[in-house]
Amino acid sequence: MIDLRLLREDPDRARASQRARGEDVALVDSLLSADERRRSSGVRFDELRAEQRSLGKLIPKASADEKAELLKKASQLAADVKAADAERAEADAETQELLQRLGNLVHPDVPVGGEEDFVTLETHGTIRDFGAEGFEPKDHLELGQILGAIDVERGAKVSGSRFYFLTGVGALLELALVNAAIAQATAAGFTPMLTPALVRPQSMAGTGFLGQAAQDVYHLDKDDLYLVGTSEVPLAAYHMDEIIDADKLPLRYAGFSPCFRREAGSHGKDTKGIFRVHQFDKVEMFSYVTPEDSQAEHQRLLAWEKQWLSALELPFRVIDVASGDLGSSAARKFDCEAWIPTQGKYRELTSTSDCTEFQSRRLSIRVREGKQIRPLATLNGTLCAVPRTIVAILENHQQADGSVYVPEVLRPYLGGREVLEPVAR
Repeated sequence: MIDLRLLREDPDRARASQRARGEDVALVDSLLSADERRRSSGVRFDELRAEQRSLGKLIPKASADEKAELLKKASQLAADVKAADAERAEADAETQELLQRLGNLVHPDVPVGGEEDFVTLETHGTIRDFGAEGFEPKDHLELGQILGAIDVERGAKVSGSRFYFLTGVGALLELALVNAAIAQATAAGFTPMLTPALVRPQSMAGTGFLGQAAQDVYHLDKDDLYLVGTSEVPLAAYHMDEIIDADKLPLRYAGFSPCFRREAGSHGKDTKGIFRVHQFDKVEMFSYVTPEDSQAEHQRLLAWEKQWLSALELPFRVIDVASGDLGSSAARKFDCEAWIPTQGKYRELTSTSDCTEFQSRRLSIRVREGKQIRPLATLNGTLCAVPRTIVAILENHQQADGSVYVPEVLRPYLGGREVLEPVAR
């Protein structure tokens, strides 16, 4: 959530942010109105309580005649205090409910618009000309079958559509990717973490995933627990309700976890293969920093993502995601999109978001600097979303005979293999 004081001081900024997101601008004024009622009812409650306490001191000293009148007044005051308390509680609940619905304030440099209104910041690598090499590229699913690496038919038989098995060298490739990603993150100073896949509602709501993203979240009604769509959720909630000393910042974690997504809003999109699935594994970077350092940390996370994709020898571009495609928690987001040859376009492989103080306010995570205690900033960045990375590797590094070149960074984790060979049929 955002700072209510900032909202009161500069409501136009919040209105502009809502407008840029394509969301309800009137929410800002409703929130301001509720906040005013909350504060005024709080003042009235405090005044009545003070009057009640003063009256309570007079009653024991009053004469018999005065005491009767004072007791009558005390009875009325008690009723007024109770009513004021109820009014204060109602206004506070309304304020908090509206505040939870308001997205983070969009950074002023974010391009305004929808999904296609991003700005390309950089491009890296060279897109292969398969025609010049004399063969038509195969898609990742065909390559996965040739290599004995991917089985979506049995995945669908066992679990339904958008599920899959990684088999043989496919399973080994996932393990190699995860180990290489964790090795890079550890070398950069991240603490490796294996995180819970099930979290309480407070954790999910605190990171902003029960708002506009709620349709993609799996909920276990019997236990009132949520399956995470990213380890960002447990990593953000890891320090929930804590105060962290400033000299311990930055705190950086690299979480490995399974991720679960309904993909409710993606009917008909990427139904073939393993690009968009309901369950996948991911290595996620997560940082806690002071608010003043969040933009610099955002660039550092992006640099680590670029380092990773470059090590995989993939052609990719970096985009500045447009305001309407940010997600409620992010003030700014950069995506790294790898070229997918058989689709003839770039597709998202990694993403990094600066959530400023939005999540820390919701999760009550603060930093202590001397005598000052205030919210800190949180940021997240995908290092390796496994299935999509496998798609990009298979398609970009395929050879005419169906074999696949192995980037050097992965070879130590694949027994020294330089090439993934087709399996005997």
